[in-house]
Formats: sequence, C-alpha cells, structure tokens
Amino acid sequence: MPVLIRIARTLRRTLLQAVPTILGIVILNFFLLQLAPGDAADVLAGEAGSATEESVAALRARFGLDSPVLEQLATYLGNLAQFSLGFSPRYGMPVADLIAQRLPGTLTLMAVALFIAILLGVVLGSLMASFAGRIPDRLLSIFSLLFYSIPSFWIGLMLIVLFSVKLGWLPSGGAATIGSQLKGFPALLDKARYMVLPATSLALFYVAIYARLTRAAMLEVKNHDFVRTAYAKGLTPFGVTARHILRNALIPITTMAGMHIGGMLGGAVVVETVYSWPGLGRLAFEAVMGRDFTVLLGILLLSSLLVIIANAAVDLVHAWLDPRIGAR
Repeated sequence: MPVLIRIARTLRRTLLQAVPTILGIVILNFFLLQLAPGDAADVLAGEAGSATEESVAALRARFGLDSPVLEQLATYLGNLAQFSLGFSPRYGMPVADLIAQRLPGTLTLMAVALFIAILLGVVLGSLMASFAGRIPDRLLSIFSLLFYSIPSFWIGLMLIVLFSVKLGWLPSGGAATIGSQLKGFPALLDKARYMVLPATSLALFYVAIYARLTRAAMLEVKNHDFVRTAYAKGLTPFGVTARHILRNALIPITTMAGMHIGGMLGGAVVVETVYSWPGLGRLAFEAVMGRDFTVLLGILLLSSLLVIIANAAVDLVHAWLDPRIGAR
C-alpha cells in the first residue's frame, strides 16, 4: 500500500476519534473545576483587602460566575464554538492571548526535553542491550533508574546548586538575560543557556523509561529471523543494529513518547515553577492559586489537543515504520 494512502487512513481514523474525545474532556474538566472551593471573585476580593459582600457579588455578576452551572457550561461551549476561550478575570485579557504568550516557551521546553530523553534513553538502552546481563548493563540500569526514582523538583534544585551556585556555569532561572539586546545567533545561544537546566530536569525522569524500553525491544528483535538473515548476508553488527534492530525497536519507543506528552505537561508545572520559566505550566499554577478557572480550562483544553496531535503524529510514524499498521 502506498505511503500516502496509509497516512491518509491514519489521519481520518484519528480525526474521527478526536472530536468526541475533546468534547468529553471539556465537559469533564468543567464539572471537576466546579467542585473546587472558591472562585476568581473570592481571590480578587481577598487581595483587595477591603472588599464587601456587594463588591464580591458585583465581581461575580461581571464575570458570569453567579449563573447556574449548566448555564455557565452552555456559555463556555458557545464561546468554544466561536473559537474563543473566554476572558480571564485575574489577568484582564482574553485567555487565548494569554496562552499564546506562554505556549512557545512550553513547547520549546518540552521538545528539547523529549529530544534529550529519547536520545539518552536510546543510547543507554542500546548499550545495555549490547552488554545484556553483564556489568555495564547493570551499572547503566542503576544509573538510569536513579533519576527515575528521584522527584523532578529535587533534581532541579540540585542542578541549580551545582551548575549555578557552585560552578556558576548556567543561570538559575528565567528564559533570557534581562535587558539583553542580543539578536540572531547570540540571542539563540543566550536562550539555550537558560534552557539547559529546566530541559534536563524535565528529561531525566524519562531517560530510564526509554532506556529500559529500548533494551527490551532490541533484545526481542535480535531473536527474529530477519536479523539472522541480515547477519548471514554479511552485514556488520553496527549495520544490522542501525538498519534492522533499532528501526523495529523504535515503534514502542515512539508509542511511549506520545503517551508522555501529557506527563511532560504535568511535569512542566514543577520545572517551570522551580526555574521561573515563562510557560503554560507556571501559568496553570498561577491560575490554580488565583482560582482563574477560565484560564485553567483553556490550558487543559490545549493540553488535550497537544496530546491528541502527538498521538496522531505517532500513528503517522508507525505507518511509516511498519506498513502493516497503516493497512488496518
């Protein structure tokens, strides 16, 4: 079956599954947030310090927080039908504009962290599979599982202590040098320095998963007949590993990577808070503390869309790696 036909079938199947999934996620998130105590009017009144019951009621009426729950849900769904995420009471601006300001930072951080995690995981897993059952395999397993067992916030703090406080090599927080007028490659290099620690902190948790998964997949593929045929044809061990074993082992790895998009968004809340990174994770934390549920609903909806898009991309990669998948 041609590659384009397999990709088209995969996209059609994904889109048919995505629409009811997104609608269910929106409704479920809305009702779950309604169970949380307080609202944005309470927080704004508390910060004012001298608010009265009348002023709090006026705030609720202004932002539609005094309406029945079903009416609020109908209003929110109506806004979504018009491609609007609503208005933020706390920030005083449309939620879409607020998310647009923070989204590039989170996407960049997640992309770099996922790249680091997969690269280190595949390299370590390949080495572990090559020395299966021997001392290097056991040492690398302990090394990778160590970072899997340690909380990400503690890793982040220790990286700050080591590379920022003790060695002074990297900045401890932020996204770029304040007041910097750099442009072009110097500006890119400056932002990269600020991204090293948060991206590494976010990635280290997943390195052990990809390493163990790569090791298991490669050991399984090694026993297949086509691998023995490749060796019989005179291919070098490196050629057999790169062209046959590793390619087939990438299918479970890409599947797990798609599943980890949502987990990385959750981990970004901690990492972005520790490193003062201006992204969606930190915005979600601020929205929870400020009871700004309109912003939080927008972030949850966007997070769901990102997970669905990532899974669709994984399906496309599978259709390319294995023609049998796209033919189903």
